[in-house]
Amino acid sequence: MDNFQDRKLRTLAINKRLKKLFPRNNGTALKHKNPWQLLVAVMLSAQCTDKKVNEVTNVLFKKYRTLTDYAKVSQKEFEKDVRPTGFYRNKAKNILSSAKKIKKEYGGSVPFSMDELLTLPGVARKTANVVLSNAFGKIEGIAVDTHVRRFAIRFELSASKNPETIEKEIMLLLPKSEWFGFSNRLIEYGRTICPARKHDCSQHPLTKLYPKANRIWPRAH
Repeated sequence: MDNFQDRKLRTLAINKRLKKLFPRNNGTALKHKNPWQLLVAVMLSAQCTDKKVNEVTNVLFKKYRTLTDYAKVSQKEFEKDVRPTGFYRNKAKNILSSAKKIKKEYGGSVPFSMDELLTLPGVARKTANVVLSNAFGKIEGIAVDTHVRRFAIRFELSASKNPETIEKEIMLLLPKSEWFGFSNRLIEYGRTICPARKHDCSQHPLTKLYPKANRIWPRAH
């Protein structure tokens, strides 16, 4: 791992290239109409593609229209609804528990501070960052999903594999105004240009900025 200044310059160069590749920053690909729907979608997205989550929520959001609907449904029934997203028992438990907590403690509205969101069952900083930035326009950090974590390791932006540590380190490497766009564009880069499966990345736009990234597969995967 090289020094802080080298990592900062590399991060800024990567961010600049990402902005050229993806000029528009459209935010999350998860479909939603309100903060609660976004929270549900993000919780379902763990170890699942956004495409599959959107397929599931297209039906789910028609069946459960209010927070109260989630607070009243049985876990067994809800598990059937979210089963295609994987890890459905734990996801169902956390979503329904969050609905009850929000109804009881937050007047039925999704809280809009990092500290409060982190009190909800199953919500860690990645989920909270996505909800805060996309639903409330509040940027308090960087959403480190599997793509962001993968590239942070491959491009040696962080010496850690822990998402929260990676987030803190990248926050120091970029101006706050760039946090939201950097995360979203890096996720889009992973989806459309450099997927997680092992392959030759030598001709990819970001690898050309840091060729060493093509030679550190064991560490990144």
